[in-house]
Amino acid sequence: MSLDKDYLEYPKRGYGHDHDRYEWSMLADRPAVSWPGDKQLAVWINTSLQFYPLNQQGKPFKVPNGMTMPYPDLRHFTLRDYGNRVGIYRCLKAFERYGIRPTFAINSQLAKDTPYLLDQLQATGGEFICHGWNMDHLHYGGQDRDEEAELVQRSVDTLRSLVDSPVRGWLSPAKNESWNTPDLLTENGIEYCCDWVNDDMPYGFRTDHGPLTMMPLTTEIEDQFVIGQNLHSEDAWVEQVKDAFDFLLNEARNQGGRMLALNIHPWMIGQPHRIASLEAVLEYITGHSEIWQATAGDIVDAFNAQSGKGN
Repeated sequence: MSLDKDYLEYPKRGYGHDHDRYEWSMLADRPAVSWPGDKQLAVWINTSLQFYPLNQQGKPFKVPNGMTMPYPDLRHFTLRDYGNRVGIYRCLKAFERYGIRPTFAINSQLAKDTPYLLDQLQATGGEFICHGWNMDHLHYGGQDRDEEAELVQRSVDTLRSLVDSPVRGWLSPAKNESWNTPDLLTENGIEYCCDWVNDDMPYGFRTDHGPLTMMPLTTEIEDQFVIGQNLHSEDAWVEQVKDAFDFLLNEARNQGGRMLALNIHPWMIGQPHRIASLEAVLEYITGHSEIWQATAGDIVDAFNAQSGKGN
């Protein structure tokens, strides 16, 4: 029995996908992008700095890497806190050693509550992305729009009041959104978002308040995903990052500029038995003359200058 043709006729039906947020295109078919200095591969090192409340509410779900034991789960709370007390400073030393200009995705509550940490981060000259309020204030489908609007505004305004540089980017806690999130971001002057992981390059995204650039921050080679969730070794993580780097660089040589987005978490990679793995990755990446190591915002600007801002 065949479907009635009316079943496939609806307002947003189209080639590729059934929405109008961005244009459908295959990566290999897009115009070639070139990065500053005729570099082949843009490398974005993103460091996620997070606060996990001890008394988490878990609404509408328990955030990944959050508290898992009965309250008070001090075992996991203090491990996450380790990253902001100890691990991050090992990461900063590694960045300085290898000449990395980092991007910091930071919870606004953490930025407000830890002024010394914020001063040390600002001293690097890196860029700040708003990572929401904290890791227990999620954005999700079915959330009251006014409630989420207040949360986005509070998070963005607080971080902007604390840092000396523009806050242009956003990374949702757990990379989780509602249907309203992109519109609320542009309403608050955010220019790019790192939640969607469906590409290896930036792309234009439409919202009710103007264009947004999606900056895919891949989950597949995150330290916490490879080591913490897939339970691979630190050496395996290094190998996977190198494999991704090599493949994207080779693809860039043949098809035009590409981007490697690497997200790390100081509570994991900043451990004494793991920091050498981060150093090995950074040494390998910076050992190639064809890379442009930049902040997320710099990459967005270079991309939009060639392709036109947004869609």
